[in-house]
Amino acid sequence: MHTVDEIGPAAAIARTIGRRIRSGRTDLGWTLDQLAQRSGVSRRMLINVEQGTTNPSIATLLRISDALGIGLPSLVDTAEDTAAPITLHRAGEAHPVWRSPAGGSAVLVAGTRPPDVSELWDWRLGPGDVHPSEAHRAGTRELLLVLSGAIILVVGDTRHRLKVGDSASFDGALPHSYGNPSQTRPSRFALSVHELSPAKETP
Repeated sequence: MHTVDEIGPAAAIARTIGRRIRSGRTDLGWTLDQLAQRSGVSRRMLINVEQGTTNPSIATLLRISDALGIGLPSLVDTAEDTAAPITLHRAGEAHPVWRSPAGGSAVLVAGTRPPDVSELWDWRLGPGDVHPSEAHRAGTRELLLVLSGAIILVVGDTRHRLKVGDSASFDGALPHSYGNPSQTRPSRFALSVHELSPAKETP
């Protein structure tokens, strides 16, 4: 986690995320304590996120968006009119939701609104980067395509090494991680996440 002062270009998106979370919470008539209880995110972290003074992890944003029932794209999308027939994001417009000291980044380049939420990510892993991901909501599927370098994909207890052009489809409801096995070269992959509406979850 970084403060927005440490990553100046992310300050605007941090404030936008905070404003949207506060709006979603107040629309539901929830207090900070109620959101904390439902999301599993501490009250102190929620205060910092709503005030835009911190850059929360992807896992934290997922917990909050799931609790509010609004989907992650609703929190981080910077498009002015997301209700239009087409939403365009020009190259370089979207800010990374995650960054690493080794140069890695994760950019949510496109997404849909609830009830069924789909996300399209552009992931870059610096040399030696590993990004663990918590289990998502039941019924979530992820699709991954390696664009450059190599990726170590771990799903549950299974480890797979993927090279350029390799792809995978897996159960996002299992703990998983993406890693770059190279200590000298970056890697890149496209990731699509599909999360069903809670009403469609398998009992």
